Amino acid sequence: MAAVIRRVGQCQLTRRGGRFDVLARSILSQQISVQAARTIRRRLQRLLPGGRISAVGIDRLSDEQLQAVGISLQKRGYLRNLTSHVLAGTVNFRRLARIPDEAVITELTAVKGVGRWTAQMFLLSGLGRPDIFAPDDLGLKNAIRRLYGLGVKPPREELEGIAENWAPYRSAASWYLWRSLDMPLDAE
Repeated sequence: MAAVIRRVGQCQLTRRGGRFDVLARSILSQQISVQAARTIRRRLQRLLPGGRISAVGIDRLSDEQLQAVGISLQKRGYLRNLTSHVLAGTVNFRRLARIPDEAVITELTAVKGVGRWTAQMFLLSGLGRPDIFAPDDLGLKNAIRRLYGLGVKPPREELEGIAENWAPYRSAASWYLWRSLDMPLDAE
């Protein structure tokens, strides 16, 4: 890990966009490539005032508009569900910012389409929490497997054990691991 940190340089992990935006992006990113998610997000932003992904903006779009930008039926349902929770106040971002990580995960996973991984990405990117590690993230799995010379499918417990070494800065470690995937193997 030290070699990755030296090669990548200073951690540039920052909160991204609004909190609804972070959750919506995570939903859009589920089960598709980074490039495909980026394309869909950019198309969606072109439909929204100021290019800002918000609950009000999503609520004003028709299902046909969402479908036209490449959002699947299932993900449209998830976005609509999240939107309705936010507009009704059952998901309150100010309140979420003040409660512990596991409580945030519990509340968010009650929203259809928001699983543990999505809630963890929200904690990391939306709330800027310093000690988040998502062992089910494919990129993190691949980076750890590659960096530590592990088997094809390392058990979750092994990944979590390795990540314990980075506490209480697992968010930064995750950022470095994601960046390491862009580096050639010999650079590590």
